[in-house]
Amino acid sequence: MKGEGAPRAGAWSEGIKLQERALMMDARRSLRNLRESTRLMALVLLVACAMGAAAWAFLAALDGVTAFRDAHGWPVFLLLPAVSVGTAWLYRMYGGEAARGNNLVIDGAVTGRAIPWLMAPFTFVCSVATHLAGGSAGREGTAVQIGGTIADAVSRRFNLEPHDHQDLMMAGIAAAFGGVFGTPLAGAFFGMEMCYVGKLHYAAGVYCLVASFVGDSVATLLGTPREAYIIGRIPELGPETIALAVAAGLVFGVAARLFSGAIRVVRRFYAARITNYLAAALVGSLVLLGVYAAFGLWRYAGLSTWLVEAGFEGGTTPVDALCKLVVTALTLGAGYQGGEVTPLFGIGAALGGWIGAVAGMAPSFMAALGMVGLFGSALNVPITTIMLGIDLFGGHAAPYFVIVSFVGYLIAGHRGVYPAQRIVTPKWRSLGGDAGDTVEQVIERHRDGVV
Repeated sequence: MKGEGAPRAGAWSEGIKLQERALMMDARRSLRNLRESTRLMALVLLVACAMGAAAWAFLAALDGVTAFRDAHGWPVFLLLPAVSVGTAWLYRMYGGEAARGNNLVIDGAVTGRAIPWLMAPFTFVCSVATHLAGGSAGREGTAVQIGGTIADAVSRRFNLEPHDHQDLMMAGIAAAFGGVFGTPLAGAFFGMEMCYVGKLHYAAGVYCLVASFVGDSVATLLGTPREAYIIGRIPELGPETIALAVAAGLVFGVAARLFSGAIRVVRRFYAARITNYLAAALVGSLVLLGVYAAFGLWRYAGLSTWLVEAGFEGGTTPVDALCKLVVTALTLGAGYQGGEVTPLFGIGAALGGWIGAVAGMAPSFMAALGMVGLFGSALNVPITTIMLGIDLFGGHAAPYFVIVSFVGYLIAGHRGVYPAQRIVTPKWRSLGGDAGDTVEQVIERHRDGVV
């Protein structure tokens, strides 16, 4: 009996040693993770500061050329053919894969695909030229391409591992969105959500949050003005208002499908019927110029931020939304550089303001829902949509943002303005076979059906 104490003491001692060894391994692992995370966070700050400065420069350039175009009127629109042909030639001769724009940024984040450093200056210059000549485009596409280019260059300079490269790329996207729109919460979630349909990349969450807030702060400190819109009255949540929000979400989801589909149809039309890329660019510019002139749509050129203001005042109709959709599809479908988000804001606010006026609701309330709802439906980013509403209008209308966000998201189906998005969680059970595909692959497979 006396001898049993020794084995027990030995077993106890061995157990303590094993625990000490495990604690030491955990400590080393934690220190290594802390060191790597600190290094990555330093690179995130570098990318975010650079993107904030780029956002300021880009927005200042857009303000300058927009003021010039407004001051000189329709003769400036005669630059459209030169800008279109010049953009097509520049990208064909020197741009390489940079012509894929945001879709290349998505591939760069998901698969580590390299991004040519020329993407940033090319999209900056060509987007500014688009707005100078009167093309109907936005700002987010250019910003995301610049942010993706900066992040990719920094990642490769410091030889980051694939998982760190992905996190830094998403942080670059977040800094771009937050810096350009002044919406840091939405920017953070946009970085996590943009690359996928039905997934948030939580591993990059902290980096995206820091990047978005820093990008926004740097751009603001440099003097970037921020747009502000106020909702006049938010109705109490009840059966009638919930039903109206659901109906509005349906409208925004359908409009999102029309928006992305129209751009795709225009691109395919020119690609299928005109083999020479310069001729296609020229024809596309002349068609856009002809539509502006024939229907007097000059005021729908550029950012058309007046549409948002008019929507909030209840001074818009579906015709305004349709006109903006058409000229934007003709602009982006013809190959001009620029983004989709600002036109979506205008179209959504115009539709929402009209719905509000017809339904006897405050136009500003419904315009706010349209502004964020159409954006989220077209880009497949429902969580970003909710955060965008909170960033722009505060949290009092958050329940309505949730409703229009998810209703529009479902109605939009597996469509969207970013064909490279990966479908992780299909929106409907009947679409389960789309899991793992890109939006582009799904559209091609179901071209003659309903997706």
